[in-house]
Amino acid sequence: MWIVHQWMAELWFINKTRELTDSEMTEMSHCMSANAQRAWEIAKLKNVFLIVSMTNNTDWQHDLCSRIEKIEELKKE
Repeated sequence: MWIVHQWMAELWFINKTRELTDSEMTEMSHCMSANAQRAWEIAKLKNVFLIVSMTNNTDWQHDLCSRIEKIEELKKE
């Protein structure tokens, strides 16, 4: 699980028992922004991959796969 997801989960559980402080709300916002940016980047690369796969450009496909894997590996840290 990506550290950002762990921190978002912790903040979410804290918020179940009390209101988040201003700094915690800011951190939640940063986490959500980072998550959205990563999700958007993966979705964009997968869409490009679909188009590239229709052109049989295997070099570009391998490059896209590598880029997607690198982004997804960061989730495991």
